[in-house]
Amino acid sequence: MRIGELTKRTGVPTRMLRYYEEQGLITPRRLDNGYREYDDYLVNRVRKIRGLLDSGIPTRIIGDMLPCLNDTEATVVADPDPELRELLVEQRDKMTERISFLEQNRVALTRYIDAMDRAIPDSAAS
Repeated sequence: MRIGELTKRTGVPTRMLRYYEEQGLITPRRLDNGYREYDDYLVNRVRKIRGLLDSGIPTRIIGDMLPCLNDTEATVVADPDPELRELLVEQRDKMTERISFLEQNRVALTRYIDAMDRAIPDSAAS
């Protein structure tokens, strides 16, 4: 697929996809005419990268984490950096806290929607 299709399927702008490529996070194939060709597996990878970036993980760390994005238990870290580990634990804990807040907000939204549905005549509620 071309970059425009990858943008449509992931919601990530083409400019950002090119940045991911510059950072070594994704690697498209090059066609004879020089165009980039993105394989289907990159759709899932781009979504995971976007999620990690949205969670506050910088691209330099995401690059190191790429083997873990494939849901494999076989990831081996050759030279673990204690400072990086501390940063990752901190980021994970912040992510856990954000997830908790999001879950609480989702429950509150559901309650409010349910209350609205109870206030609307049956024919108008969907």
